[in-house]
Amino acid sequence: MTLRDISPGHSCVVRSIDAASALGQRLRDLGLMPGRTIKVLRNAPLKDPMELELEGYLISLRRAEAQAVAVETNHE
Repeated sequence: MTLRDISPGHSCVVRSIDAASALGQRLRDLGLMPGRTIKVLRNAPLKDPMELELEGYLISLRRAEAQAVAVETNHE
């Protein structure tokens, strides 16, 4: 499952980043590291980008970028 598959209002835990070079580095620079919990807050009207909460701050990712983040859902 990837971050792109998570619906607004749900949380997940990052398992891995499946991107090389600049995209992978950018995602890690944003704090997307294995073990971190992410909450999907909302999607833009056309579902792109998506707004996420991570470690108390908000980030926006394109859905194509979110596809590179493997996650595991929390059982809430």
